[in-house]
Amino acid sequence: MLISRVRLRPDTADRFRDQAPDPYHQHTLIWDLFADAPDRKRDFIYRSEVMQGLPAFYCVSGRVPEDRHGIWLVESKPYAPVVNAGEVFSFVVRANPIRAKRDDGHRQHRHDVVMEYKTRLKDAGGVLPQTGDIVQEAGFRWLAQKGEANGFSLRAGDIRASDYLPCRFKNSRGDREIRISTLDLTGFLTVTDPDPFVRALLYGIGPAKGFGCGMMMIRRA
Repeated sequence: MLISRVRLRPDTADRFRDQAPDPYHQHTLIWDLFADAPDRKRDFIYRSEVMQGLPAFYCVSGRVPEDRHGIWLVESKPYAPVVNAGEVFSFVVRANPIRAKRDDGHRQHRHDVVMEYKTRLKDAGGVLPQTGDIVQEAGFRWLAQKGEANGFSLRAGDIRASDYLPCRFKNSRGDREIRISTLDLTGFLTVTDPDPFVRALLYGIGPAKGFGCGMMMIRRA
């Protein structure tokens, strides 16, 4: 696997803003870096950042990104994380905090855990906590549950949930509305099972990976 830093060329910033005014169009440009065949399925994850005021992306993939439009500076290197049980890492991940549930008819529905938690607190009555406290608690619970399946554990006081952002935008044809919410989670984790943890680093956690969610970046604490 490879990890790549994909930065916008300074002289193409205006063109990028025109071509990618929302997350859907950004996702389209990033996908184009890996679109070597019309039927290619997604085999990468990515995370968006801002560097020196310009958009930048980190990608984990099995192939080198290819700049087909002359707007990117691409730097790639091998990525083969080696971790051990009990190691502590600082981390950052942008999540799409969704929980899937089935109704009485066995149809699956996806629920935003922040809104779901807020609704549950409202229904319970009493004084509603501040929005930031709701985001913090719901984000921690969501990531702690993901950790159980992905080889890591968390302590409530060791993470911060912030920048909760519901998004709505149209697809390229303009005939379908896409709704996702994103939440930035940072802090410290402890590896409990190295194999699933490494898989999570290589392939991401949670849904909406095609829109820049789920890529966890770590550093030894």
